[in-house]
Amino acid sequence: MLMFIAGLVIFFGVHVFSAIRSRSPENDLKTRMGYGPFMGLYSVPSLIGFVLIIYGYGATRGLGILYNPPTWLAHINLVLTIPALILLVASQLPAGHIKKATKHPMLLAVKLWALGHLLANGEINSVILFGSFLAYAVFDRIMVKRRGDNGPGPDATLNPMMDAISVVGGAAVWAAIALWLHPILFGVVAIPG
Repeated sequence: MLMFIAGLVIFFGVHVFSAIRSRSPENDLKTRMGYGPFMGLYSVPSLIGFVLIIYGYGATRGLGILYNPPTWLAHINLVLTIPALILLVASQLPAGHIKKATKHPMLLAVKLWALGHLLANGEINSVILFGSFLAYAVFDRIMVKRRGDNGPGPDATLNPMMDAISVVGGAAVWAAIALWLHPILFGVVAIPG
């Protein structure tokens, strides 16, 4: 459990710091250090925390169950992960209508993914993991809004092709995870019977 919690603290600590850091040119750490060094300083601890989360999550299996969700909530989770993956793909592409409408598609993707997994998983380690991601995504959205970052600006050129790529790419990633990766990692097909 200690490794799991340490991973969460490191991973989210770096992300919370980034959410609250000053963006003013004279105080912005990213500006003062330069993009490359800042991203290295940000990425290395994030990766360490992520690895600890993965290892710690696996090590805490069997810790106990807080609630036993009905099977139909697993179906809701499957439905929520489709738009989550579409939004995740959209967040990495130039602006389309999806990115413009959602402002920060990655944060919305994390919220949908975490909420779906909280609905479908009642184990203590799952509730801690997915609850942490959901809480962080809500916190970061508040911080982004407070900074006045409303996503692509009103003059942003929107490319509908990015929306098509987001939908097709997100659906393909969803299918690959549900049908191929999930059984490899967890020993069960993601689509419940």
